[in-house]
Amino acid sequence: MALGAMLLAACAIFFINLTASGYANEFYSAAAQAGSVSWKAFLWGSLDSGNAITVDKSPAALWLMALSVRILGLNSFAILLPEALMGVATTYLLYATVRRYWGNWAGIVTGFIFMLTPVAALMFRFNNPDALLVLLMTGAANVLLRSLEYANHPSGNRKRTWWMVLAGALIGFGFLAKQLQVLLVLPGFALPFLLASPTGMVRRILDSLAAIGSMIVAAGWWVLLTVIVPASDRPYIGGSQRNSFLELTFGYNGFGRLTGSEEGSVIPGHGHEGGGMPAGGGRGGGMWGQIGLNRLFSGEFGTQISWLAPLAFAGIVISLLVIGRAVRIDVRRASVIAFGGWLTVTWLVFSFMAGIFHQYYTVALAPALAALVSIGAFSLWIARDKRWARIVTPILVAFTAFWDFSLAGRSQWLPWLKWAILIIGLMGALGCALAGLLRIRRLALAALIL
Repeated sequence: MALGAMLLAACAIFFINLTASGYANEFYSAAAQAGSVSWKAFLWGSLDSGNAITVDKSPAALWLMALSVRILGLNSFAILLPEALMGVATTYLLYATVRRYWGNWAGIVTGFIFMLTPVAALMFRFNNPDALLVLLMTGAANVLLRSLEYANHPSGNRKRTWWMVLAGALIGFGFLAKQLQVLLVLPGFALPFLLASPTGMVRRILDSLAAIGSMIVAAGWWVLLTVIVPASDRPYIGGSQRNSFLELTFGYNGFGRLTGSEEGSVIPGHGHEGGGMPAGGGRGGGMWGQIGLNRLFSGEFGTQISWLAPLAFAGIVISLLVIGRAVRIDVRRASVIAFGGWLTVTWLVFSFMAGIFHQYYTVALAPALAALVSIGAFSLWIARDKRWARIVTPILVAFTAFWDFSLAGRSQWLPWLKWAILIIGLMGALGCALAGLLRIRRLALAALIL
């Protein structure tokens, strides 16, 4: 029942009035149309069916849209249908991943937090490559954790290796969705596998190498095509200065994003990543927001992603405390490290990258953030009889209420909303505090739901 309600809500959020943005990012819509009438344009991600030039990204996200247009014809719904479907699929994958290790209700809460995160509710209704990227990273997290489950299983080593091969393939395909950005999750994924895989260190390293090999094959075949196919037989690589996908990957779409050195290097008229989406606000005269730890909490970045960010970071610490001295191969701890590494590394890179940085990039944080908020909340429930948990819970609820009150005040939309958030949040904090003092578990649960 709860799962059905969650999936129904996801369908409502991602599908209702789906075509309100028309063709959304018309740059990618044009490429999808080209791919629907020309298989050569489909392969290369060409901007036009005459194959003069590609978009300034790898083409995997375009493939889904182009296939949809081939089946349904060229219209806004056909362009955006794959995005909405990926939103529902990502919601379910997150639910399934968290449920497996933390229980059904933790998975349900994770799914709702994810779909209600503003940037996620937007980007799975828009045709930039980020929707496919997030789906593939979420899938990789799921199968990575599945690979850690085979302790004392007769065929555990073989199954574990194949799960890691699948994880690597998903990351590799994520590269074909949005190039180097997918690699930001690798530190968070590698650490729990090396720590928690139920086998010796040599076998862990071999499985990791199998995953890396799979990742290279899944991404490398298309990259190799761009190198070995003569330039005269393929379209120009959009966004590059020397008709090179490798230059595009490591320059304009790679280290140039970190240093800011590649801004403006794209060929005029062919870099159109924004696609009508709003840019970041204020950087002392720049477009991409003030660099620093406060970046994603400030301006419109904050209202897109940071509503529950303090709870997510607190959730890492709380859940690790609750797990305590569990055995090395404990998969619950591995799940916290995987999502925590994903959130922390990506958050830091986004906070300090000096190049082009749009608000919607933060959708890459949404799955990890949703999972950690839910895991942290259920960890507090597990530890509800401990004094530290009874003290921490009302403090976190009150702090989140004041923070969300501040965020809601940045918008003129529904002026009463900020007061509703503050009042309900403070009531919840008071309820948690009273429940902690009186040790009334039912009152604590009601306060947490509020």
